[in-house]
Amino acid sequence: MDVDELVRPALRQAVATLPEPVRQVADYHLGLSGGSAVAAGKALRSALVLAGCRAVGGDVRRAVPGAVAVELVHEFSLLHDDVIDEDRVRRHRPAAWVRFGTGQAVLAGDAMWALALRTLSQTHDAAALEVLIRTLTDLMRGQSQDVAFANRGDITVEEYRSMAEGKTGALLGGACAIGALLGGSSADRAEELGRFGRHLGIAFQCADDVLGIWGRAERTGKPVGSDIAARKKTFPVLAALAHPGEAGRSLAEMYHRPQPPSPQECVLMTDLVERAGGRIEAEAEAETQIGAALACLDRAEPGPAARAELAMIASWAVRRDR
Repeated sequence: MDVDELVRPALRQAVATLPEPVRQVADYHLGLSGGSAVAAGKALRSALVLAGCRAVGGDVRRAVPGAVAVELVHEFSLLHDDVIDEDRVRRHRPAAWVRFGTGQAVLAGDAMWALALRTLSQTHDAAALEVLIRTLTDLMRGQSQDVAFANRGDITVEEYRSMAEGKTGALLGGACAIGALLGGSSADRAEELGRFGRHLGIAFQCADDVLGIWGRAERTGKPVGSDIAARKKTFPVLAALAHPGEAGRSLAEMYHRPQPPSPQECVLMTDLVERAGGRIEAEAEAETQIGAALACLDRAEPGPAARAELAMIASWAVRRDR
């Protein structure tokens, strides 16, 4: 039994309980109306909840509320992220705030956040609910750091790694731990699976940063080079800016100009990031984090089939455009 069979129907039922008009926004954002945004997606976080449950020998049907809750938190964060970053495209079509307005998009995100807590609370699993609350707190920390980075020119790779661990790793780790707890896991075993997910999240963010610069629009759902055009300080960019050579210095000069870059300058900046080693360092960091994740996974002692499933998810997370 997988995400399509178990989680998507439950997610649809949960969203149907939201009041209008936020339900309309949520339906659009999730692809439940007017398209198939999420329906065609990989639902990584839902899959991790079910895989975390299987890893401890649990019945995945008990983990479905956790999978729905985690998916709702993820989608709430995307709704707010698009507003904060002023990203106008999400999954190959106008972002929800463009379609419905900023206020309605923010309120829909808030409603999905509250619905996530209500959904998981109905399992009466206090430990799983506590993990979700901690996950939300870490997610907010990571998002706050990400926003603050936009106005700073002295960000280190280490700071960025900490931000990614909160913004992306917290939810992937929470998904694994919640699935394990709902499957009857001990706290220690669930914690190791949570660490697996957190390392996976950093790797996923590094891979996402690479796609944000060199990915194909038909795969990412966003315009090619949008991160460079917005001069986002992602892992490849930070690694390149720290490079002592001419490419790093030229990139720094262009990144700190007051005027936005032209399309031709974006092409040059992309080339400078690669020449300064930004892409290689980001891909190497992703592989390092996957190694750390798999070490945590082994300490959790899942069965062979469950380990293979989680290892396959980890591999896909860093190689999904290859």
